[in-house]
Amino acid sequence: MSESSQKPARIPPRILAIAGSDSSGGAGIQADIKTITMLGGYAMTAITAVTAQNSVGVQGITPLEGQFVARQIQSCVDDIGVDAIKIGMLQNIDIIEAVAGALADLDPDIPVVLDPVMVATSGARLLQDDAVEIMQERLFPRATLLTPNLPELELLAGSELRDTHLVRDAALALAERYECQVLAKGGHTQDEQVIDLLVTAAKGELASGMASFTDARIDTRHTHGTGCTLSSAIATLIGHGQPLEHAVRLARRFVREGILNAPGFGEGGGPLGHQAVRLS
Repeated sequence: MSESSQKPARIPPRILAIAGSDSSGGAGIQADIKTITMLGGYAMTAITAVTAQNSVGVQGITPLEGQFVARQIQSCVDDIGVDAIKIGMLQNIDIIEAVAGALADLDPDIPVVLDPVMVATSGARLLQDDAVEIMQERLFPRATLLTPNLPELELLAGSELRDTHLVRDAALALAERYECQVLAKGGHTQDEQVIDLLVTAAKGELASGMASFTDARIDTRHTHGTGCTLSSAIATLIGHGQPLEHAVRLARRFVREGILNAPGFGEGGGPLGHQAVRLS
């Protein structure tokens, strides 16, 4: 066993969130910071874009220059260091290329949880159409874990995914192509149960132990920021030294408790109650 693999998890783990800012505090960098902090991590940020948004929609997006996003990453890493990275909204090719370049300079063993944010729940585009392929080419191979929801997985697969078997096959195809793990999230289906699939591929073959996570659906409109919260929770728990499957299991519990403890803010899809969650 190498010296690096014997190192204990750092307390608190240093988690870098690379994502857009949500002015209403429910998603994006704001949700990341709340999640990382509540789970005992040290939150750092590289903001990719500033949005004007709330529970009913996105009213405006102003992306930052890719070079400045990369500078934020470098500033954090050079001085504080990093134990795990979460990537969310990237918006355009310039930012994607800059983030990819910054990650190329880091230790390849640093885990990266990539949430391929493409469209907001309200329907607003959060990733330009011409940037989808570049994100796949430049960032997917660096990811430890991809966390697409059903619409994102369908976009990446180029087809409708009408049942769990098709979802599994599409997730496996992604995992095989980019040699990473994929958590296919089932929250956007109409099923009574929410089924998430964690798929791993190794050298073109399905690895043993594909995991399935199932929960009863919660009847609520307060789900703004669930994807951001889940991915940052997984990154933080990995930073604590948790195995990936257990990190996913605990992160899903965190999100579920956040939904159940939502403060009820907003006229539309309201934010989670991050501050009320306690994982024992």
